[in-house]
Amino acid sequence: MEALEKSHQCGFLITKIKLKKATILEALEFKSELDEEILKGNHHIIIDLGECDFFDSTFIGVLVVTWKKLKTLGGKLKLVKPGYFTKSVFHLTGTIELFETYESLEEALSSFVMPVEEYSTGNIKTA
Repeated sequence: MEALEKSHQCGFLITKIKLKKATILEALEFKSELDEEILKGNHHIIIDLGECDFFDSTFIGVLVVTWKKLKTLGGKLKLVKPGYFTKSVFHLTGTIELFETYESLEEALSSFVMPVEEYSTGNIKTA
């Protein structure tokens, strides 16, 4: 999918949606690519929505299914820069409580870092 830019940083998959409008056509391909990454062992994924002004219910469905899949694998899905429309859609569909959202990639990455107390006690885990 050309409208999807993937990179790895600090062991996390970062996926940037490079579309103004994401509909069912893009959602199906997006889901396929995310499923492939999960099979490769990428269980902590950050999705950057900063360039996406609109997405339909199918695209939201892909995010919810991916969130559930990662949760069962002990992973996390975090969203960066959801715009006003995106946040409104999340509120209307009741999915706002599912997703951790951040205003920057740096905030999302740092949210995975464990507190020093957990490291020093040997209780090592990721967020």
